Amino acid sequence: MLRIVIIRPGATDYDREERIQGILDIPLSHEGISEVARTVDQLRDKGIEWVYAPPGAATLQTAEILAADLSARFKRLDRMANLNLGLWQGMKIPDIRHKQPKVYRQWQEQPDNVCPPDGEMTEQAEVRIKAALSKLLRKHKKGTIALVLPEPLATLTRHYILHDELGDLWKALANHGQWEIVDYEPEVRGQKSEVRDR
Repeated sequence: MLRIVIIRPGATDYDREERIQGILDIPLSHEGISEVARTVDQLRDKGIEWVYAPPGAATLQTAEILAADLSARFKRLDRMANLNLGLWQGMKIPDIRHKQPKVYRQWQEQPDNVCPPDGEMTEQAEVRIKAALSKLLRKHKKGTIALVLPEPLATLTRHYILHDELGDLWKALANHGQWEIVDYEPEVRGQKSEVRDR
């Protein structure tokens, strides 16, 4: 059995301002650095051997701190970039809810049917996730690895591994500094997940 720890990066100034980040390169805030330190303490006894992370300042900062403090090996996953949220990036979530209420609701209820303006569909990100995870899951059959993933990439990855519902991606965007453990066994539906809050 492979244990996968899915870790959301620490907070950025955009998180505090409720702004959408998507693929924007925003570094950790002071709050985010503190969240990462707490995460290190919480994960110290989990036996993490590898830490993987896609591009993005906060994501890479979080992963590098975790790998160094947990004496784990680190590898960047360039092909597993976050979902491109197009013109929504930089906007505040309440502004989208006010200016585009129909699209806001649709992305809340059926995110796989919505393409943000000049962005990409979740299906496109799922292709990257499948390619990257297939390679990782062939490499790691047992032990414990960590995936540091921003939202909504973390939720899409969790959806791929657990075969569960995507849920409300607007709420998922607020998940920073959280982590969960997924026990993965190939060909088993309904994998187990243990969620930890900040």
